[in-house]
Amino acid sequence: MSSTELPSVPPTSVLPKVASVRVAEGERLRSVGLPGVTLTVRSRPPAREGLEPALFVHGLGGSSQNWSALMAGLDGAVASEAVDLPGFGDSPPPDDGNYSITAHARAVIRYLDASARGPVHLFGNSLGGAVSTRVAAVRPDLVRTLTLVSPALPELRVQRTAIPTGLAGLPGVTALFSRLTREWTVEQRVRGVLALCYGDPGRVSPEAFRHAVEELDRRLQLPYFWDALTRSTRGLLSAYTLGGQHGLWRQAERVLAPTLLIYGGRDQLVGFRMAQRAGRAFRDSRLLTLPDAGHVAMMEYPETVAAAFRELLAETADAKPGG
Repeated sequence: MSSTELPSVPPTSVLPKVASVRVAEGERLRSVGLPGVTLTVRSRPPAREGLEPALFVHGLGGSSQNWSALMAGLDGAVASEAVDLPGFGDSPPPDDGNYSITAHARAVIRYLDASARGPVHLFGNSLGGAVSTRVAAVRPDLVRTLTLVSPALPELRVQRTAIPTGLAGLPGVTALFSRLTREWTVEQRVRGVLALCYGDPGRVSPEAFRHAVEELDRRLQLPYFWDALTRSTRGLLSAYTLGGQHGLWRQAERVLAPTLLIYGGRDQLVGFRMAQRAGRAFRDSRLLTLPDAGHVAMMEYPETVAAAFRELLAETADAKPGG
């Protein structure tokens, strides 16, 4: 199962006047209008000309900020961009209210087609891992390599710690949860998210914790915050029930791109046991397991994840004709 990742930044158009979008040093934000959706794209200026493009897709409840540390760690290796999926981060809801895996994948494909950046090195975490798997399966021309961090692919035996996240997709549950937790402070909510997503929440600095609190406080003011979260959870659960060629595991088998799979031993949301199954499903895969990592290894161990991707990059470069 996927999880609510670290709180993300809401659209500036609906924020209080005192609020501002956090942009890390060296990053830029821009808004891209596409048919049916408007996406906010976070980027880092390429360290030099000629770098191959990379695109990063966040998990449920997260934002492009979830990739900032890894993007910085890959300066000089790729030209990095990260998208806020519709309804998350600084992107408004989709025009049609569709938060299915297919709809999120369609948004990513539309952006790649419109920007003409493909094929890209595509990264996905959790929900974003499921979305990226679908993109790589249906549009292999857009994906040079695929890196998945705790991808939310169907599990027969879901971990007990992941059950509350799945229940959020059921009708009425989110509204009930909102009422039951109305007295919770934003700090309490963030601590709960960190405890669920990190192998060791103590790795989060006081400054990062403060930023997370500020961002969640802004997100909770959005009229569509819970709706986007609920509908995306429902969309993920619906994708788990699909069979045949539309099933996520079947699509994983269709992926042609060299794939790096990263799993955390302390992940409470995606079973560590799924690493071996994923390694068998993706035909050209290599597996990195991090025993102490949780659900967001690219945030908890960005240097390690960056090093593993650089190895993939070097390996695939050597495999190219004339490489």
